[in-house]
Amino acid sequence: MSERRIGIISDTHGLLRPEALNALAGVSAIIHAGDVGSPDIIAALGRLAPVTVVGGNVDPPGAYPMTATVDLGGLVAGVAHGHRAPPGKRVPWLRKTFPRAGLIVFGHTHVPEISDQGGWTLLNPGAAGPQRFRAPPTLVILVIGPGGARPELVELTSGPP
Repeated sequence: MSERRIGIISDTHGLLRPEALNALAGVSAIIHAGDVGSPDIIAALGRLAPVTVVGGNVDPPGAYPMTATVDLGGLVAGVAHGHRAPPGKRVPWLRKTFPRAGLIVFGHTHVPEISDQGGWTLLNPGAAGPQRFRAPPTLVILVIGPGGARPELVELTSGPP
């Protein structure tokens, strides 16, 4: 089996950086974990690869589904923005929402997170849009190959806006 690259992005808030497009070039699929901010972003991402998108708290109600499940070639990913998770209960809420998933993708916090949760991976690509909270803009490239899935955090170096 050859390697497959999946782009994972979140919290663009209406800004799709050229560095994000460059980082996502050549991926076979893209997951956007909400707070899109503009349908133009999904259209631009869709020119690179098929996109699975969920809505976040800045997206118009009903614009996108609130959760999605996607099969990434044997690895089932559950996707939610995460803003509906009760405070302090994020991990149990996500796990209950996606009981079959080996990978759970979420956004909302603007802080990248890749953690092993005892048989499944919790992945937040951080925020790729306007820089906030002094955190650099980021996304994740998930490389799926014979050895399993390996998330690679990509820092988008252009800096503000």
